[in-house]
Amino acid sequence: MDGVNLIAWIIVGAIAGWLASIVMSTNRSQGLLTDIIVGILGGFIGGFVLNALNIGGAVTGLNIGSVVVAFIGAVILLALVRMLRGSRV
Repeated sequence: MDGVNLIAWIIVGAIAGWLASIVMSTNRSQGLLTDIIVGILGGFIGGFVLNALNIGGAVTGLNIGSVVVAFIGAVILLALVRMLRGSRV
């Protein structure tokens, strides 16, 4: 992974994590670093889930499709964390 791809993952992760935190109402308790981590993990989860459903999804760079895939995965991640904690994240 070169520097450009790393920066693209960070930007996509930040956008997707921030949007997911708004949807899941965790925005007030999350900072930028948490949004980035949730978004990057969401990229992996979203890609796995969409590929398992034969929809095909991957984070391929800095584009809308990548943000959507990472957003879907980030929402799934925040929902799982909420379920495991038994309360709001």
